[in-house]
Amino acid sequence: MADKQLDTVYTKATALLSKGFNAGDGYPQVWIRDFNTFIETSCKVYSRDSIRTNLLTFIRLQQPNGEIVDGYVLKGHVTWNDPNIYTSPNDKSHVGFKNTVETDQETSLIQAIAKYIRVTGDKSILQETIAGKTALQHLEISISYLLKNRYSKKYHLLTGATTQDWGDVQIEGGAVVDVDENTHWAIDIYDNAMFVIALNDMAGFYKTGTERQKWLQLKTTTISSIRKHLWDAKKHKFIPHLYLDKSPFPASFDENKIYFHGGTAVAIEAGILSKNEIRLVNQDMLRNVKLSGAPSIGLTLYPIYPEGIYKNSSSSKPFIYQNGGDWTWFGARMIQQLIRYGFVKEAYEELQPMINRTIKDNGFYEWYGVDGKPNGSAAFKGSAGVLAKAIDQLKEWAKNN
Repeated sequence: MADKQLDTVYTKATALLSKGFNAGDGYPQVWIRDFNTFIETSCKVYSRDSIRTNLLTFIRLQQPNGEIVDGYVLKGHVTWNDPNIYTSPNDKSHVGFKNTVETDQETSLIQAIAKYIRVTGDKSILQETIAGKTALQHLEISISYLLKNRYSKKYHLLTGATTQDWGDVQIEGGAVVDVDENTHWAIDIYDNAMFVIALNDMAGFYKTGTERQKWLQLKTTTISSIRKHLWDAKKHKFIPHLYLDKSPFPASFDENKIYFHGGTAVAIEAGILSKNEIRLVNQDMLRNVKLSGAPSIGLTLYPIYPEGIYKNSSSSKPFIYQNGGDWTWFGARMIQQLIRYGFVKEAYEELQPMINRTIKDNGFYEWYGVDGKPNGSAAFKGSAGVLAKAIDQLKEWAKNN
């Protein structure tokens, strides 16, 4: 596939990822949900030893209850005035941070390690011993944490705070990124699709069918529960939230009209939807893009949550950040799945707005407004990583076809 624009973006993406994990002011910081989305390209252009060390650092910072942190920095470099700093006797050099409203840190680490192994062939990382246990045992413990602390036995699905799709800000205000007395516990597609992918990866870490069976059975149960409780077959969409107790919204507000694009893309990656359902979902996303005026299918959700519906008013501004912002970080993941499932023409066409704006704005921005203006960091590795992978997939398809 000869396309100079694709080549230009790919070159820019690999150049950014080859610089490693330093933030804009020079100190190293690694966030696992981001790292998981660009690790494959990083393994091709950056030190694999460093990547291996970064993955193992998350395990060294694992908490006594088994949970995995969001991200970490070197001690003394930055705190962001976060009152909840995570430390571990197994790592004297770093401090960790965690937005507890999310339920994707453990699953992101498992996926990232699986991707690292697939690219490098280095299975020995699973046998690395930390605090008397192998890395694989630590990953098992992280799943146990989820099943003990973030699992609904009634619905057989993971739980989390009420957020906008895959977002990291809870709608009730209060601690904003941390679970507190304001939290309305809910079940959504993003967390559970991530869980399905991670369970499949866990099964792949073992040598025998007997060892794999536990994880594959839990994966099957989770997919079945997602289809039963979250998937609306008539509207071919996932409901935004299934609440364990009550909704934080007034009865006059019909949240089920809202379409979560990001979580849906991850659900496709998890193998939860059929090819025909993917076709319908893609048509829905394109329709939402047209109705909203957004630049691309990176549109987070639509219709947006109306302004003033949240106690956390900053999160309900129309088409701002996670409330209808357009994120290449998730849009390009949908592109990846379209290619994977044979919708190559659609993928190529729907990728173009993301490619064009990356070239026009000379950067990998975090998100775009409906007006097409870029926002956030211009060197967001998540955006670079998902674009690079999508371009790799297109070129691979072209080579074989």
